[in-house]
Amino acid sequence: MENRGLLSFTVAFVGLLCPCLTRLTPRVSFPSGSPGRHLTRFSSHDVSNTTTLLLSEGGDMLYVGARDAVLALDVSREDAIILRNKLDWSPSDRDVEQCSMKGKKMADCPNFIRVLQFLNSSHIYACGTFAFSPRCTYVNSETLTMSMKPDEGRGRCPYDPYQRNTAIIVDGELYTGTVADYRGNRPVISRHLSEGRRVDLKLDDTLGWLEDPTFISSSFVPDEEKIYFFFSEVGREYDFIDKFVVSRVSQICMSDVGGQRTLQRRWTTFAKAQLLCQADSELPYNVIQDVDTLPPAEGAPADDTLFYGIFTSQWSVNSGRSAVCSFRLSDIKSVFSGNYKVLNRDTLQWSTRVQEKVANPGECGLHNASDNALRFVKENFLADDSVRPEGRSLTMVSAERYSHLTVQRVQAANNRDYTVLFLLTESGYLHKAVLLQTGAHIVEEVQVFEQPQPVKSLKLSVPKGVIYVGTSEGVVRVPIANCSFYWTCAQCVLARDPFCGWDAAGRACVKTPNTQSSLAQDVDRGNVEEACYSVTLTHRARFGPNSLPAGELVSVSLNEVVRLQCPAASRLSRQLWERPNSRLSSDLYLHLGDGSLSFVATPATLGHYLCLSTENGYQQPMAIYHVKQKSSPVAQTTTSNTRPQTRPVPTTQAEARPGPGPHTSVGPKRKDTRRGETEPTLSSRDPQVITRQLDRNFTLWTLESRPKDAAPRDGEPLQSAPGPSYLKELVVVSVLLVLCLSLLITILLYVVRQRCRRQTVPQAGTPTRDSDRRTPVEQEAPRGNQFLSKRNGQSPHGGQASGFGRNGALTGSNGHLPNTPI
Repeated sequence: MENRGLLSFTVAFVGLLCPCLTRLTPRVSFPSGSPGRHLTRFSSHDVSNTTTLLLSEGGDMLYVGARDAVLALDVSREDAIILRNKLDWSPSDRDVEQCSMKGKKMADCPNFIRVLQFLNSSHIYACGTFAFSPRCTYVNSETLTMSMKPDEGRGRCPYDPYQRNTAIIVDGELYTGTVADYRGNRPVISRHLSEGRRVDLKLDDTLGWLEDPTFISSSFVPDEEKIYFFFSEVGREYDFIDKFVVSRVSQICMSDVGGQRTLQRRWTTFAKAQLLCQADSELPYNVIQDVDTLPPAEGAPADDTLFYGIFTSQWSVNSGRSAVCSFRLSDIKSVFSGNYKVLNRDTLQWSTRVQEKVANPGECGLHNASDNALRFVKENFLADDSVRPEGRSLTMVSAERYSHLTVQRVQAANNRDYTVLFLLTESGYLHKAVLLQTGAHIVEEVQVFEQPQPVKSLKLSVPKGVIYVGTSEGVVRVPIANCSFYWTCAQCVLARDPFCGWDAAGRACVKTPNTQSSLAQDVDRGNVEEACYSVTLTHRARFGPNSLPAGELVSVSLNEVVRLQCPAASRLSRQLWERPNSRLSSDLYLHLGDGSLSFVATPATLGHYLCLSTENGYQQPMAIYHVKQKSSPVAQTTTSNTRPQTRPVPTTQAEARPGPGPHTSVGPKRKDTRRGETEPTLSSRDPQVITRQLDRNFTLWTLESRPKDAAPRDGEPLQSAPGPSYLKELVVVSVLLVLCLSLLITILLYVVRQRCRRQTVPQAGTPTRDSDRRTPVEQEAPRGNQFLSKRNGQSPHGGQASGFGRNGALTGSNGHLPNTPI
């Protein structure tokens, strides 16, 4: 059976060496520092490595584990993060010196806080690496002072600050997954701080229950009274040449107190299974990166609890990619209640064989079981089956490499629940993705930090509606909704954000929980026509001509290359160019990759141009241009090398914000902002177009937003202001052209006639047959010519040393013309 599984895996691997991947593009992108997405940052010159986050129940206080310190940050205000208290907790100089003598770098010897959990309502339990000698202590949450001297933290906190660990406190007891030795060779899952009849427990590491694991996360399920641990390790059940990494989920029961003789102070309820993030007949994503738990909806059973995880691949074929898979608690329980693999002691090979079940591994209440039953569960802890993702498919696959995630369930305006994922990329962007029936839709991406950070963490505050990102340089607060960014009903609906809906009465995009009125929203399809009509906006109010501004006037010269820019409504939109009653032939026009249009200015290409942005079947005008020929140098204000500053055209009066009217002349450097916000890269905002009015030469183009498939109507008129007459200028130019041509022809005829006369006149001093017949006066004439030739620097014989005459005519060696008889 195992060979058959190995064969199917190999076939899947070979068949998918070049898998196809559809890149998920965020609809809107906010660069770092963009006013369109307000972020609040906390940083201090004496604070670093703020990577361990703990949020109070009300969400007003954020506790941060940093390097050599524990911080208490007041996050109750929306516009600031204030440092309330700071606990300095650093190792002594002797501790640092001993750490350095062990061969560790000085930069790794401070105390990095890696465990920060609420012990009760008044105290926090904190653990740090403490110069490769872990320490733990109790901290008063109000005063941020130590309540007792720090004690040893072996098995509770890692030695190395770069080793990942997980910790959770339930009912005052600490459950951890970490390493228990200096070299990091003894991984343990253990329980600490037990009192009364309960004792601290750990794994029996003699049988290799864990194989070089990397701990990721832990979760408590109250109805099951179990703790689930998520990690990756080497899969010994696969006989590959290279080490094959697998993702695991393991469980322990909180009621476990160990065996009486067998497995004393050891877990009797430990069991583990493989998490298989793989679609049918595809290459699996086998390395887990992060996990977050989504509790069931109100009224749903605990079995509907979902665990969302980020997975990457160890193979180069999927390098740089990541997948998100969700696993249902009921499926995990089903795998743990099934068969288990058997380890052959001689060959150290795992196999599956039918055997009599002495006990059910992973079952709670085995501490009173017999020694035979405990030996059975001690040797049979690896489930035979794997936990498959929900629906046997991947939740989403992305070309981005995600490192952390958090998940939230939100109720939209239609009272339906949607799952929203917040994913942090290794390049420093936070992606907000909503899961739909058709797949994942990334609403936006926000650049949280410019440079990649070595360690990061996410903490979601549902009451406050914000996410905290812990980096090595500080803490960043990101609001989960940015509804005010969308200025129109169309953009609010196209965002498909379950947190946002269009309020027709207030003419604003608002958060869904903040209003009781009916909101325009369509998260599943993003249908603008249906959603915006549903808010009772009349056709006249939405598409009235009075809400449209004048177009941009572009004056060009003939045969000049013109490039018209068109802003994109979003990164998912596509720009289309139109002309009234004319088609844009590919022979004359070039559509560039950034959506702009380029062509050569000719009489046929002069006129009006309209750029439409189409997205999800909805079209809206983004830019209007009137390209005309320059009439005089005075009117040269816009050339093909200048980029017109345009803004999207609002499509409704109800959606248009107060501002300049359609015929208002606005300066080219004016920035139209709202509450200090500006447009991000390829934003989805569509405010009014900034226009430039030159004298009386401007054109108003009446437009209507129409469906994507609607073609321009034949004979559609342009409502334009009457332009000036150029008949007088045309007559003047024509007369000047005729005069210039006449003068040019006259000069040309004169030059030709002079050349002909010089070629036929005999040269001075050359004897001819009729020389004896000339009178003394006629014979004296050539002498005068010789005198003039000497004054002009020529030879007295009328020739030059090069053999060319005065007018460039070739002469003989004796100065005579070649064809003149001697």
